Amino acid sequence: MIKIAPSILAADFTKLGEDIKSVSSADYLHFDVMDGMFVNNISFGIPVLKSVRKVTDMILDVHLMIETPSRYIKEFAEAGADIITFHVEAEKPENIHTTINEIHMLGKKAGLSVKPQTPAKRILPYINLLDLVLVMTVEPGYGGQEFISSMLTKIKELRNVIDGSGVNCELEVDGGINPETARQCVEAGSNVLVAGIDVFNATDRAAHIEKLRNP
Repeated sequence: MIKIAPSILAADFTKLGEDIKSVSSADYLHFDVMDGMFVNNISFGIPVLKSVRKVTDMILDVHLMIETPSRYIKEFAEAGADIITFHVEAEKPENIHTTINEIHMLGKKAGLSVKPQTPAKRILPYINLLDLVLVMTVEPGYGGQEFISSMLTKIKELRNVIDGSGVNCELEVDGGINPETARQCVEAGSNVLVAGIDVFNATDRAAHIEKLRNP
């Protein structure tokens, strides 16, 4: 089953509760946290996540684009995250296992993400510990970028690794997703699609979510 995760980074924050309800037919709600250090942009953090948790029972898919994410795992878990994904590039290698274990000890699912320039092999030492792998198909930091088609090779590589390992790990993609790139990602092996502008700009968001789910 293909899962859709609308990113609230593209929502209208003057009516965020309404916008969240308008995408409630999706599988996850994607929550992009940016600190202005790991990426150039600054988005939102724990107080907003707490507010979002109060207005929806959707699975909150929190993507930490922050330096040294291990500092804040407990806070994001307590604020309502269901899945916590952090970047392999943002944490010291010796801390990655510990951070994944902490996420699990807090009762949450753990994900690891890679930037476009980071090879898939950086994920492989942790694959048996993960619930989700996130492939960035644009440079992290801003919405509305064009899909990087060369990432399809990385998606295929990771799909082969996941299937070969026999682990129960989802393969998510984030960046430049529309019906055409959704089809390409699904064919390459992804089963979770993050879409921001493409969903929130749609006149009928529920119908568009179904279109992405069946590209």
